[in-house]
Amino acid sequence: MSDTPILSIRDLTAKVADEDVDILKGVDLDLFKGEIHAIMGPNGSGKSTLAKVLAGHPGYEVTGGTVTFHGDDISELEPDERSQAGIFLAFQYPVEIPGVSIANFLRTALQARLEEGEELDLFDFQDELMARMEMLEMDPSFAERPVNDGFSGGEKKRNEILQLAMLRPSLALMDETDSGLDIDALQVVSRGINRLHEENPDMTVLIITHYQRLLNFIKPDKVHVMLNGRIVRSGGADVALELEEGGYEDYRTAEAEAIAEAEAEAQEA
Repeated sequence: MSDTPILSIRDLTAKVADEDVDILKGVDLDLFKGEIHAIMGPNGSGKSTLAKVLAGHPGYEVTGGTVTFHGDDISELEPDERSQAGIFLAFQYPVEIPGVSIANFLRTALQARLEEGEELDLFDFQDELMARMEMLEMDPSFAERPVNDGFSGGEKKRNEILQLAMLRPSLALMDETDSGLDIDALQVVSRGINRLHEENPDMTVLIITHYQRLLNFIKPDKVHVMLNGRIVRSGGADVALELEEGGYEDYRTAEAEAIAEAEAEAQEA
């Protein structure tokens, strides 16, 4: 493993655009090539905000700190530029795009990654698209359906993994991919992610989830606990098991005590 992280986050603070209160309050995180990380935390802890900030979502504003990807500062890059650089975000609530078929959407995205003057081989594209859809147990007819329009929750999530499979990013941000999935769909999606990581062991994956159940199928190298806009603990896969058993109450208590101690020290000063 390289000594240089593929993604390095330092003291990152961020808020919803046009609002005054930071949601991220000093996130520090390093991800190395080929690793699978998971961030767990209760509702409102900042998990999904972190994923959207990393992808350059225009609804959020970075107020401090740094984010480097492959050693380059990405704070000024637009979402499409981050995608071109190799960052992929699977949405918790995938967007519907009426009138644009899945095949056309993916073909356009792949063409945009080619050098000027290059043309995507349509026969190779079609062969790979069908193979990836078969892997995800998707009906081939879905390729001609509008992106996510009228799809069930499970179908939308499979389509997100299909996009991941076709675009082959170096960093995959999976924002609550397990949300709304039944056990069968969860297993299909998990197998897809695992197979893609086996095919491309250099791909780094950041999974954001509430629950340990997804991590029964996708084994993380590291698990981070996020609370109130900060990562308050990092460890191995056993951290997820501890959370499943004990929840977040101990972390909330420890944070409250730390805040009270800091306030007392400030008053004494």
